[in-house]
Amino acid sequence: MLSTAAIVAAGVGLVPGVANATGQDGTKGTDHRGVSVPDLDLSKIAAKAYKEGTVSSPAAKTVHPAAKSGQQAAGAAAEPTVSLEADTISAHGVELRLAVTSDPGTALGVLVEWGDGSQIQVGANGPTNLTENHVYAKAGVYTVKVSLVDGSGVRGTNQIVLPTAGNEFTPHTPTRLLDTRAGIGAPAKKVPAFGTARIKVGGAAQIPAGVTAVALNVTVTNPSKDGHVRVYAEGGEVPTTSNVNYTPGQTVPNMVIASVGQNGYVDIYNHGAGELDLIADVTGYFSKSAASGYTSLNPSRIVDTREGLGTGTGKVPGYGSFSTQVHGRGGVPASAKAVALNVTVHEPNMEGHLTVYPGGAAPTSSNLNFGQGQTIANSVIVPIGPDGKISIRNGAGAGTHVIVDVVGYYSPESESALIRTAPSRWFDTREWGSPLDGRSYIYGRVAGGDTNVTALVTNATVTNPEGTGFLTVSPDPNSWAAYEGGWETWPTPPNSSNLNWTYRKTVPNLVQASSGVNNVIDFWNMGYQSTDLLVDTFGFYAKN
Repeated sequence: MLSTAAIVAAGVGLVPGVANATGQDGTKGTDHRGVSVPDLDLSKIAAKAYKEGTVSSPAAKTVHPAAKSGQQAAGAAAEPTVSLEADTISAHGVELRLAVTSDPGTALGVLVEWGDGSQIQVGANGPTNLTENHVYAKAGVYTVKVSLVDGSGVRGTNQIVLPTAGNEFTPHTPTRLLDTRAGIGAPAKKVPAFGTARIKVGGAAQIPAGVTAVALNVTVTNPSKDGHVRVYAEGGEVPTTSNVNYTPGQTVPNMVIASVGQNGYVDIYNHGAGELDLIADVTGYFSKSAASGYTSLNPSRIVDTREGLGTGTGKVPGYGSFSTQVHGRGGVPASAKAVALNVTVHEPNMEGHLTVYPGGAAPTSSNLNFGQGQTIANSVIVPIGPDGKISIRNGAGAGTHVIVDVVGYYSPESESALIRTAPSRWFDTREWGSPLDGRSYIYGRVAGGDTNVTALVTNATVTNPEGTGFLTVSPDPNSWAAYEGGWETWPTPPNSSNLNWTYRKTVPNLVQASSGVNNVIDFWNMGYQSTDLLVDTFGFYAKN
C-alpha cells in the first residue's frame, strides 16, 4: 500500500459509503506522513498557452502623418518606424517588444497606450529596442497603440490587437446542446465504438461566437460495453485523459470544462468497444470578454437534508424541489453570478436524476443521475438566481437525500481567470504498483508554489476500490518546505466530499481544487479500504 497514514475518528465515527456523513469534525491523525506526488509543473503547458497569444505588426505598418506640403522635403531625414511584437505572459499580463528605427541621434518619445485607459512614455535616441510589461485588471481584447513623437508632434504610429491569456466566465441558463437519443445537436443515433460526437457551442443557444471554453454536464447513457469518453476542442489531438467512465447499461454524468475549437465546436470521443448515447447540457462559457472571474473556497457544506441544513429535514420527495440561499453562505458574496458546487445524492428510494438551476421553471437538463440506493456526487456550475438562491429538483418518483458543498464562485470582482491547457495526467497510482491506503492522503505541490495560481481544473477518477468510500480534495495548511523538512502538522480534511464510490466501481468527477495559500493540494481517501486514484488536469485559474 502507498501509505500507513491513517485518520482516527474521534467522537461520532465516519461511516463508510455515506456521503461524508457528520462526524468528520474532530478527526486526528497518526504520526505518519501522507504520500507525495511529483510537482505539477505548469510552466511548459502555461508557456504554450501564453504563446498562442503572440501577435505582431511589422515596421512597414507604421502610419505617418501627411507632410504639410503633401510630400517629404528633399534631403529630409527618413520618417521613423516602429515594429511591435507582444506575448501574453500571465492571465492578465503582457510583454510588448518594440523596435524603433530612426536616423542616429534622432530623439523621440515613445508613447504606449495600452487600450485600457492607461499609458506610459519612454525615450528613444536613434535605433532603439524596448520591452515594456503591463497587467490588465480584467480579461479582454485590447488595442495597443504606439506613437513616436517629438517637438513637432506625432511622427508615426503602429498598433496591435492583443487578447489576454485569461478567460472569464458568463453563466448560462442550463440548456441541452446534445442528445443523440432525440437528435438534438446531432443525428438521432448512437455514437459508435471509437467514434466522435461533435457539439456546436459558439453560436448555439445564444452563446456568442468566439467563446474559448465551456462548462458542460456530459452524460453517457445506454453504453453496450465498458469504456470512457474524452472531451476536447474540435481540431485538436485526441487526449489520453478521460472525463466520464462507464460500464454496460450505466448512466453516468460528469461536469466538464472543455476548450472550444476555433470553429466553435467541442468533440466527445467514445473510447470504448461499444456504442452509446451522449447528452450534453451547457451551464456557462468562458471568453476573452470581461465578465466574472473565479474565487476558490475551502469546501463548505450549505445543504444537507439529513440534518435540515439549508432546507427542511428529510428526503426531497419524488418530483419535489426546494430552493436554498447561496449569497451570504459558505463564503459566497452577494455579487456572485454563479457558484461551483459538489452535489451528492444519498439513499435514493429509486433511480432518477437531479436538476440544479437558478430558479423559475426547472429545465429539462440533468446534473446528476443515480440508481436506487446509490450514493453518488457530481460537480455543478450553476447561475445564481436574482434572489440569491438556487433550486434543486428531484427528478425521481421517490425521495432522496441531497447534500451540497460549495467550492467556489464566479463574480465580476473575482481576480482569477481561466488559463486553458491541453489535457494532461498529473498522477496515476496504478503506475506506482500500489494503491492509496484507506484513511490516507496524497499531497502535491502546484506550479512550484506560484501564488498567482489559485485553483486547478482537474478530473479525479477512483478505480479498483476495495470497498465503499469518498474522496475529499482540499488545500494543505502545510508549506512544501514543511514537508521537505519533516515538520508538517497533520492536515484536517474538510466536512465535504468530491466523489463517492462503491466496491470495484470506477467513478470520475470534476474537481476545481483550490491550491490555498501554500499551493499544496491534498487528495484524501476517506474510505477504510484502499483504492487507485488518477488525476488529470485541464487548466488552471490565475490572478495575474
